[in-house]
Amino acid sequence: MPLTRREFTRQSALTGAGVALTGAVGALATAPGALAAEDGPAETDRHGHHHGPGYGPLLPDPKGILALPAGFAYRIVTHSGVTKLESGEFTPSNHDGTAAFEGPRGVTLLVNNHELKGPRKNWKYPVPLTDALVYDPAAAGGCTVVETHRDGRTAEWVGIAGTSQNCAGGRTPWGTWLTCEENADKAGENGMTKDHGYVFEVDPHDRRANRHPIPVKAFGRYEHEAVVIDTKRGHAYLTEDASGPNGLLYRWVPPHGFQHGRGRLRHIPEDAGILQAPKCYDAGGRFIDDLSRATRLGTVYGVDWVDVPDRDAKTVPVRKQFADAEITRARKLEGMWWADGGAYIVSSYARDESPGQPHDGQVWFYDPRRRTLTLKVLLGVNADPSKDGAYDGPDNITVSPYGGLIIAEDGEGVQHLFGATESGRTYPIARNELNLGTEEEPAYSEFAGVVFSPDGRTLFASVQTPGIMVAITGPWKRAC
Repeated sequence: MPLTRREFTRQSALTGAGVALTGAVGALATAPGALAAEDGPAETDRHGHHHGPGYGPLLPDPKGILALPAGFAYRIVTHSGVTKLESGEFTPSNHDGTAAFEGPRGVTLLVNNHELKGPRKNWKYPVPLTDALVYDPAAAGGCTVVETHRDGRTAEWVGIAGTSQNCAGGRTPWGTWLTCEENADKAGENGMTKDHGYVFEVDPHDRRANRHPIPVKAFGRYEHEAVVIDTKRGHAYLTEDASGPNGLLYRWVPPHGFQHGRGRLRHIPEDAGILQAPKCYDAGGRFIDDLSRATRLGTVYGVDWVDVPDRDAKTVPVRKQFADAEITRARKLEGMWWADGGAYIVSSYARDESPGQPHDGQVWFYDPRRRTLTLKVLLGVNADPSKDGAYDGPDNITVSPYGGLIIAEDGEGVQHLFGATESGRTYPIARNELNLGTEEEPAYSEFAGVVFSPDGRTLFASVQTPGIMVAITGPWKRAC
């Protein structure tokens, strides 16, 4: 049932408006209706003790990998071309989205995507073609399962192989991983032997369940980024990272009577349920063509959902099946996380390809009960990404057990893991110090796969290139 203009106007008044953010650094708010203020200078007393949000300044790493606050440490869990799988082959490269699961006897199981696009010959360390776990033998991507013990011991094996450009993905409420292909090559294109652009389910607990991979075609074929599942209603929300035109947020509504559970998605018909795209409008009932139109924190849009005509994109890509006046787009729709009864959704940046105001990052909160999108994060354009201290290009996100969001940066220049308190203040957690360029022209890879262990003691994250997963420990606390 569509949300009526009267209902939405009333809800907008209850939610309230936000404040505009400008400049290189914006602040973040994570609680529904919260407002944010820009960061001020670091709060350090004359003895050098930090009193502001977060954990204090980042200290350079003698090993040149990860700068962390005082009292924190990291260890390398996997390293492409260095660590090895159980099969003896090297850990694949290009780490991306990750989820953590509780294993037996204190073990943490991590499912790690590898964002490898195109033919296997293009990559030095593709995901190995493990028997019975291969979708398309021509494709380089997939994901691995990493078993970590409290004493630092690890083991790694293939969860799925032969998929393409596995990006953010998402965890299910029933304890599995949905790995997403951010590439929609069809069979015969770019060396592929099967159609791509799908979601696959991977079970970290049961290796046999992953045999003979089957795509979840009901979720559509397009440049998938991330997915979350509504724990109450069973809907799936999916992001698309694409341009020309900008991509879409999608909602999959399961068929009547369908019950989620381990392995059930792989057995549903390809036309099961309904795949939809959003049509947003403001409190005055005016249609919003692109989320870059929002320039104030606290902006609230009502959302109607429009059915996708051909979800498998047999002749026309899904996002091109709509006229611009029919749906609401956004540039670089990236990571998502389900918490607080809804979905946190990232739009990484907007420039000339978007009709609204340029920005260097948004995070929206979709409330399925109210059917509204609320702008919770707005990062102004970063004028000089080569300088430390500003953040741009949010990508993978997670909700911290200590409050607020933790965000992996995928922008220009210096790359961080950074946090945001529930009151709307940002703070650094880590800085990538692995220079892939030169001293004169440094280059740093993005962070990805940010997620806490089930017990909340360890923050896992990856440096995408060359592919290094780290486990960060320290004096975690509520970040104020």
